[in-house]
Amino acid sequence: MKRTAALLLALAATSLHAEDWKPEGGFTSLFNGKDLTGWCFREKTKKDDPNPGTITAKHDGKTEAKDAGQYFVKDGIFTVNFPTEMDKLTGQIYTVAEFPTNFVLKLEFRAGVNADSGIFVRKPQLQCRDYLVAGPFTDLKAYKPQEWNQIEVTVKDGVTVCTCNGEVLPAVMPMPPTGPIGLEGDRGVMEYRHIQLKELK
Repeated sequence: MKRTAALLLALAATSLHAEDWKPEGGFTSLFNGKDLTGWCFREKTKKDDPNPGTITAKHDGKTEAKDAGQYFVKDGIFTVNFPTEMDKLTGQIYTVAEFPTNFVLKLEFRAGVNADSGIFVRKPQLQCRDYLVAGPFTDLKAYKPQEWNQIEVTVKDGVTVCTCNGEVLPAVMPMPPTGPIGLEGDRGVMEYRHIQLKELK
């Protein structure tokens, strides 16, 4: 009985947190916490092609979408079950919006054990993983395995600075002039929340 009550309280707290969260001042939310409005699938393009691909399917109002992987929304969390096949390009979901200006992107992620994901910034990819196990940043001091961690990406005049919980990630990401934000599927399960962006002058 006590266990059931504790579970119900935890679920209620999660739901309340999802409804109460608001983007920081000056930031715009890219994920409403309720469904996949504003997200889409895009045509495949080659890695060295700066074009992110034309939109093939929009997911406005949907709580679930599938290609080679599965993307679904519940209680303010954007969950990605990653594909197992080798063609990683099929495991991608993007924002409909593109971002030609300088900006700061913030999001929180929780990685399953050895999970492997990626965050596309215009098009180049920042590896987002269970870092201490899956790499490539195995010496991070502030990373919290299987807990919520924050990624922050600042794009300014073609230069990108990426951090995880405030620690700088040594990732070289030359920027195309514009493009969307995206999430990649590769291995394991990854959860995202509080995806927000602030344009810079």
